[in-house]
Amino acid sequence: MMKQIFLATLIALSLGSVFARDAAPLADDPVIEQRLISISEEMRCLVCQNESLAGSRSDLANDLRREIRILISEGKSDDQIRSFMVERYGDFVLYRPPVKPLTWLLWIGPFVILGIGIAGLLVYLRRRNSSVPNVVLTDADNQKIDALLNAADKKEG
Repeated sequence: MMKQIFLATLIALSLGSVFARDAAPLADDPVIEQRLISISEEMRCLVCQNESLAGSRSDLANDLRREIRILISEGKSDDQIRSFMVERYGDFVLYRPPVKPLTWLLWIGPFVILGIGIAGLLVYLRRRNSSVPNVVLTDADNQKIDALLNAADKKEG
């Protein structure tokens, strides 16, 4: 019985490799495909947001790459394609959005948030330090502490 299962599996794998096909190229023209990759690596996937349009496998990324491929086929330049994408989806679609008043938050925002966090931490630490009273121990207090520590050492030993 085990030999029959093994033989059936071997035959199925052999037939599978006979019917397997090579991966279909993404575009008929390799030049178009190279331009597509070059342009889409500069753009952010709007779904994943941390992945380039070239590397994303989301449905939206596939649609946007198809749109870029069509624009390339129509003879649009790289700048015209980028402008079209920015016009349609905003500056956020670019990995390096231009520095202008509308995108200042994208460029400066992380530093502002970091500065606010550091300032908040400093205020917290100063308040915490000022709320602890400065207590000066007397010689009698120090002797009591030494006695307690020595008693603890004797118990352990």
